Amino acid sequence: MRGRNRWYALPYLLWVAIFTVAPMGLLLYYAFTKGGSGFTLVNFQKFLDPTYIKVLGRSLWLALLCTAVCLALGYPISYLLARHKHGNLLSMLFILPMWMNFLLRTYAWMSLLENTGLVNRLLGALGFGQLTLLYNSGAVLLGMVYNFLPFMILPIYNSLQRMDRSLIEAAGDLGANPIGVFRRVTLPLSLPGIMSGITMVFMPAVTTFVISRLLGGSHFMLFGDLIEQQFLQASNWNFGSALSVIMMVLILLGMGLLNRVGSNGNAEGRTIM
Repeated sequence: MRGRNRWYALPYLLWVAIFTVAPMGLLLYYAFTKGGSGFTLVNFQKFLDPTYIKVLGRSLWLALLCTAVCLALGYPISYLLARHKHGNLLSMLFILPMWMNFLLRTYAWMSLLENTGLVNRLLGALGFGQLTLLYNSGAVLLGMVYNFLPFMILPIYNSLQRMDRSLIEAAGDLGANPIGVFRRVTLPLSLPGIMSGITMVFMPAVTTFVISRLLGGSHFMLFGDLIEQQFLQASNWNFGSALSVIMMVLILLGMGLLNRVGSNGNAEGRTIM
C-alpha cells in the first residue's frame, strides 16, 4: 500500500522537475557561463558596475518602503476586521480588486494620476493647481502599496482571528491596560502573520517591473526592469541570469532572517501562553 501511494506523488514530482528544477538549472548554467565557454564569474563581475548597484539599491529601498507602508496600514485594518463581527465579509472588500487583472489595475492608476486625470481635476477644483503625479517614485510607491496591501492584510487578519481570546481577557483580568495587553499578548501572537505579510509583500515588490514601467516611466528603472531588459531587449541571457541569481540569493537571505525573527516571536508567544 505504501509503494502504491508513492505513485500518487509522481505527477507532482514531474511538475516540479519540469517547471522548477529544469528552469533553475538553465538559469544557473547561463549565469556561470559566457558565450558557450566554461565556468566563469564574469557575469557577476559585470554587476559590480555602479549603475547596476544603484538600480538594486533603488529597488531594495522602494520595496522596504512599500513593505513598511503596507504594514503601517495593514495591521490596524486587520485588527479592526478581526474585532468586527462581519470581519470575514468586510475582508472580501480587499480581495475583490485582486480578481481584476494586475495590468488593468495599474493602468487604472495611470488614468487617475495623469495630468487630466480625476485626481488632478479634484485638486484643481480645490485650488491646489495641477501636480505631476505620474512618472516618479511616489507614483511607483503608490502603485506598489495598492497592489500588494491585501497580501499584508490577509495573513495578519488570519493570525488575529485565530488568536485565543481568553488570553486577552486573562491579561485584562490581571490588571493589564489595553496598551499592555496589545504589547504583551496581541502583538507577539500575531507576529507569524506579520512575518508572512512582510514576506508576501517584499518579494513581489523588490522584483516588480510592470508598476515601475507604467507609473514610473521609461527612465525609472528597478531591478526587475533591468532583468527583463537583459532577456528581452539586450538578448544577454547570461547577464540576465546572473542578475536573477543575485536577486534570488537576496530574497532567500531576507526570508531566512524573517523566519528567524518569526521563530523568536513564536517562542515568545509560547512563553506567554
